[in-house]
Amino acid sequence: MARPRIDELKRNRLAAMTSDERTVFDATYQVTQLAVDVGEKVRSAPEVAGLSQRELAARMGTSQAAVARLEAGDVDAKITMLQRGTVRNFV
Repeated sequence: MARPRIDELKRNRLAAMTSDERTVFDATYQVTQLAVDVGEKVRSAPEVAGLSQRELAARMGTSQAAVARLEAGDVDAKITMLQRGTVRNFV
């Protein structure tokens, strides 16, 4: 017997959700997707500009670790951090 594919499992789970569960799922999914999108942009734009994480962090007035968390899709990232330095030109 073939194992179910992830899209089939997701479809079955979504179909079994109550309206309230689906509302929470959709909201969480949107937040997560935004974090992934921001992370991808923060990761790719400095590469195109030839900047390292450390150089980008210096321009933003933050740490290299904070930039790494943004790249990883940390959902706790603050908009003010994204607006600092040259990141506002990238995102």
